[in-house]
Amino acid sequence: MDSCPPKEHLYRSRREPSPRSATRSVFLCASLLAASAPSTFFSSPARAQQKDSAAPVVVQPGAPGKPSKTLPPSTKATLPPRSPADVEFMQGMIMHHQQAVEMTALIQSHTENKDLRSLGARISSSQSDEIKFMQRWLAARGEPISMAMPGMPDMDRSGRPMALMPGMLTPDQMEALRKADGAEFDRLFLTGMIQHHNGALIMVKDLFDTPGAGQDADLFNFATDADNTQRAEIKIMQLMLEKRPAEEKR
Repeated sequence: MDSCPPKEHLYRSRREPSPRSATRSVFLCASLLAASAPSTFFSSPARAQQKDSAAPVVVQPGAPGKPSKTLPPSTKATLPPRSPADVEFMQGMIMHHQQAVEMTALIQSHTENKDLRSLGARISSSQSDEIKFMQRWLAARGEPISMAMPGMPDMDRSGRPMALMPGMLTPDQMEALRKADGAEFDRLFLTGMIQHHNGALIMVKDLFDTPGAGQDADLFNFATDADNTQRAEIKIMQLMLEKRPAEEKR
């Protein structure tokens, strides 16, 4: 009996929690408070800045020597002004590209030249994509896709016979290309496409030489890229002509 602890000590040990239990209780209370508190209570300045930066900022560049302007988020973009030369360039280049695609379509059945087939596939793919771009550009501005009079592909909209764009092959040249095969086809294709590409370079130069033309960003980028691409392809075709066997050159 003497070994039993006093009742007063026993009661006191039951009433006083251990330090570990007290720590666990404090942690639980803090967790409950954090879960029930508004999210803004714990928001940091950085998070507030991120929320504010979600709103779109529209900046209008100023003229040379003038500051830029911040416009309201509701500002809507408008297409830049265009000149008649821009429209004529796009319409004419569509017709120009269409003939190039027509020329490349003859390669598969007229030559076994692998290098020429590879070049033709690249020209056909790139110019087909560019035709679609030019058609979208014209349609977005409410302009006709073709220079031809509706229902009369051989007449322009002024009623005159449709003129060929610079560098385009004449009907006689196209007919000769269709009738050729093998090495002769290769020669006519390469010389004809070099002529064709040089015509496109003239069209780009005429566009940029026209006051007020070529200011549209999309048109400017397209014309510049077309110029660079066709210059590079002209060099490739010139090398292909030079590498032809001696007997084919005679």
